[in-house]
Amino acid sequence: MFASPSSIWNPARKSADMYTNIFDTHSHYDDEQFDGDRTALLSSLEGKGVVNVVSCGVDIATSKANQALAQQYGYYYFAAGFHPENLEGFSLSDLTEIEALTKDEKCVAVGEIGLDYHWMSSTKETQKEFFTAQIELAKRLNLPVIVHDREAHGDTLDILRQTKPQGVLHCFSGSKEMAREVIALGMYIGLNGVATFKNARKSLEVVREIPLERLVLETDCPYLCPEPYRGRRNDSSYIPYIAERIGEVLGIGAQEILTVTAENAKRLYQL
Repeated sequence: MFASPSSIWNPARKSADMYTNIFDTHSHYDDEQFDGDRTALLSSLEGKGVVNVVSCGVDIATSKANQALAQQYGYYYFAAGFHPENLEGFSLSDLTEIEALTKDEKCVAVGEIGLDYHWMSSTKETQKEFFTAQIELAKRLNLPVIVHDREAHGDTLDILRQTKPQGVLHCFSGSKEMAREVIALGMYIGLNGVATFKNARKSLEVVREIPLERLVLETDCPYLCPEPYRGRRNDSSYIPYIAERIGEVLGIGAQEILTVTAENAKRLYQL
């Protein structure tokens, strides 16, 4: 049985810092928006209930930056890969540097990889080539992939069906039918602050549709801060607001959502 309609939900009614088992499966703490206070922020997150974060590279430089941060914080892991918006000037031969980064014990995935037909900074063919090659690399290394899919649902699903990787479709924006297919492939669905927005109908339909054991939570920080702080710089301490919203939909307490999704994330990233 599902909880009452979203119109009565008030995300400000609880304090986020009362929660534990917060696992942020997708962040970008190398982003310049954190340059002013990165050390102070990352030093504070465990005290706010955050148990782990995975911060994702989008090219070689950002993957290395996240590797360096992972060496400083025990709870911090990273992923290495080429985002579809960051392919210009690179060739498939550059994947040897990504592979070298994956040898670090704190690298838990190949990502962020995928397709983005919104910005189109590279051709569809180039994007598909890099996406497929990085999936094959991850499979060879027995690592999950972190998949970006923006306005490319059909091609993303086609490639996932063909290659069958382990991994997660992050910032999921597809339909509940697509979610079923992703789950059938053995992958996870990642939801973030978008699930708290007033126009979040698709995200909430997906929440009702998929098994809770296949859901993970993320920030995509510094972007997509949840309500009631939409528009601010995001960080992992805001994840409980997402858990509260999902809990309202499913009739489950936010702490249980956080605990289950943290366990899911540990399976996903083999931690």
